[in-house]
Amino acid sequence: MAQNHIAPVVRPITDADIPTAVDTLARAFADYPYTRHVIAADDHEGRIRRFQELCLTHIGMVYGRVWVADEGRAVAVWAVPGQDSSPAFAEIGPTLVELGGDRAAAAAAADTAIAPYRPQEPGWFLETVATAPEAQGQGLGSAVLIPGIQEAERAGHPAFLETSSEANVRFYERLGFKVTADVQLPDNGPRTWCMRRDPH
Repeated sequence: MAQNHIAPVVRPITDADIPTAVDTLARAFADYPYTRHVIAADDHEGRIRRFQELCLTHIGMVYGRVWVADEGRAVAVWAVPGQDSSPAFAEIGPTLVELGGDRAAAAAAADTAIAPYRPQEPGWFLETVATAPEAQGQGLGSAVLIPGIQEAERAGHPAFLETSSEANVRFYERLGFKVTADVQLPDNGPRTWCMRRDPH
């Protein structure tokens, strides 16, 4: 029993962690309401895996900050202020649209619906976070998020995120986030919450 009380080791991602981290993200998002809505059902898991891999390696690891715990069985990817990732999006954007497949219009409509609630000021934005299904319930999710929250806090920046899971809302509230918008996405999309955490 005692081993559960050992604090997880959280550290910045390395290239060696990428395969496990991508696997964690792919499995965690295989049945997530938002990704189900915006990424084609055909080979859905394969599309999610490629989507997460591109976002992790071309955007998160280059322009943002990424932390892992348990060798990549938990991963948190943040976009940070002052980093312009538009060149990467220009490069991988067409592939991301292709991965969306027949859900591209739904993805664009979802983005338009949420845009008015997105922050205008600089802050840390949680691009994605995941814990491998078999590693859930051990505190890895909060552990892997804390470094980003603390860095935003130290810099005096707010932290933002969006989630399409009501259970996640309660989880993030425990970390100090508050709901700023509750949006019903068009085209029978999922309910999505925008949240922010101000520096104390």
